[in-house]
Amino acid sequence: MSKLIDARGLSCPQPVLLTLDEIKQGSEKEIVILVDTDTSKENVSRAATSQGCTVKDIQPDGEGYKITVTKS
Repeated sequence: MSKLIDARGLSCPQPVLLTLDEIKQGSEKEIVILVDTDTSKENVSRAATSQGCTVKDIQPDGEGYKITVTKS
């Protein structure tokens, strides 16, 4: 099972903060984050990596991106 974070329409740093909060407090091993800008895609990916997570996949999703992150 994975946790879904829909951060579309939110400006940075909100997508990053939502992602970091889920990494620190969530129980799911896999997190899927939906973002709608290149900046959010890059910042969320960088933040997840800095917390020891692996960015498993980044796929175009409509007018944004679907980022799949796994926690170690």
